[in-house]
This record gives sequence, C-alpha cells and structure tokens, in this order.
Amino acid sequence: MKRRKFIKDVAVAGGATAVAASTFPAPAIAQSRIEIAMVATWGRDFPGLGTGAQRFAKRLSDMTDGRKLAGSFGLKCMPCGNTGVQMGGWFRKEINSPDDLKGLKMRIPGLGGDVMAKLGASPVSLPGGQIYENLISGAIDATEWVGPWNDSFYKFYEAAKYYYYPGMHEPASMLALGMNKSWWEGLSNSDQLLIKAAAHTENDVMMSEYNAKNGSSLDKLIREQGVKLKRFNDDVYDAFGEASEEVFDEARQHSNLANRIHESFAKARKDVGRWMNISDQEYLRQRNRVLGVS
Repeated sequence: MKRRKFIKDVAVAGGATAVAASTFPAPAIAQSRIEIAMVATWGRDFPGLGTGAQRFAKRLSDMTDGRKLAGSFGLKCMPCGNTGVQMGGWFRKEINSPDDLKGLKMRIPGLGGDVMAKLGASPVSLPGGQIYENLISGAIDATEWVGPWNDSFYKFYEAAKYYYYPGMHEPASMLALGMNKSWWEGLSNSDQLLIKAAAHTENDVMMSEYNAKNGSSLDKLIREQGVKLKRFNDDVYDAFGEASEEVFDEARQHSNLANRIHESFAKARKDVGRWMNISDQEYLRQRNRVLGVS
C-alpha cells in the first residue's frame, strides 16, 4: 500500500471566518487524501492572525497524514484562535473626557464604531493595509487595531503617540474556522474529532502567543519609540458603557436571533464574571501587589 502524501500546497485560512469546500469521497479510509481550498482573510505571514491559520493547516495535515478539510446558514464553525483583550487604540491627542471624542475621525468598524458614533466621533472603516497612510496624512485622527505585537508591525507610533487601554470594542476577538455544513456532516466521526482537536489547539496556542508577545512588544514601543501609554479614565469608560447599551438595544430590536444571542451572552457574562471576580482577577490583583508588578 502506497504511503499517503502530505498536501503541501494548501491555501491557508485565517481571520474572522474561513470557508472550506470539498466533495467528500467515499469510503474516506480508502482515499489517499482530501484536497481542501481554504480562503484567507489575513495575509499569509501576518503575525498571529495569519501565522496562526498556517499553523492550524499544518497541524491538521500532520494529524491526518496529509488528508484534510454554522447551522441555519449552512456552515459548521468552531473557534480557531483568539487575540485576547485588545488595546483601545492610537490617538494623536489625549482623551481626558468623552467630549474629546467628539468630531474625532477614528478607524474603528463594527459595533465599536457604532459606540464611538454615539459619542460624537466619526467612525471610518479601512482595511489594515490602508490605516498607516491615512493616519500619517491626517485623514483620520485615531485608529484601533489589535495590540502591541501586531500594532508594532504597522508602525502606527510614527503618526500617533498616545496608546490607550483597555479597548472596549474587542475584549476577546475570536477567530473562527467555517466549513460547509453538508460537507462536515459527511465526514467520519474520527475526521471531525481531528479537525476539532486541531482548531481548539490553535485557539489555545494563539492566545498564549499573544499573551507572551504583547508585553515585550509594548515595552519596546515605550522605550524605543517614545509611545505614551494611557488608560481611559472612568468618565470615558462610563460613556462607552452608556453608548454600548444603546447600541445593544438597537441590535436586539433588529431581529429575534440577535436578541437571543444577546440574552445568552449577557447571562454567560454575569455567571462567568462573578466567578472571575474571586478567582483570576483577585489572584492577579494580590499577586501583582505583593510582587510589585505594575
């Protein structure tokens, strides 16, 4: 019996959603490989978001010896990466009160942009590759992106020196792997488990990678690039909270599905948050106090 071949030339998936399509041959066990085309959101070698997708594809290939790749929309999705809590963004001026956000042209898409609009800012949607030139030219006054590791790659510090935390718009950006549901259901249980294992492993590895590299990257930005690290004060964050509730209410009125998702999320946030208050958060507060970590 011939040795199975590894699929080396595979388009790598990454970013918010990746789509895989394939005709599943039967019986699978008799086939040498299943070829899968995966559409990428992020650049192939972009740190974290892109390299994590490449790592997932390689891990899946290795685990399956070269063989490879949600409900009402005909998709099957699963977590496949996480950037953790993102930074609040890069600003040309200090943000000392909610009034400082009025008239601000900021690159921030999605629900976060809707929140900023409620506070008088002008949200702008730009792909990552166009942010720097717009920030340099003054076409925008501020931008959010990811965190120190990724943000260093784009050199936003050359145009904006105030780097604010914590971000209110993406507290844990989950990347997802998406597949045609009909194709997924045609897989054997063992193949499904292999794909799940590879995706969940990448989810854990990417989160660890961001935690490991963001700290050193931030230190370098401050020491070598003169970046001024700033914390959004309580007045600004209270304004974020009030505007967020307005945005949530509007989203819930949009559809029954949006309302159900929000209710499920709010319940989980309350249950998990209550536990984390006396576990992770309290431990970190006491540990950092005792060790002088600031």
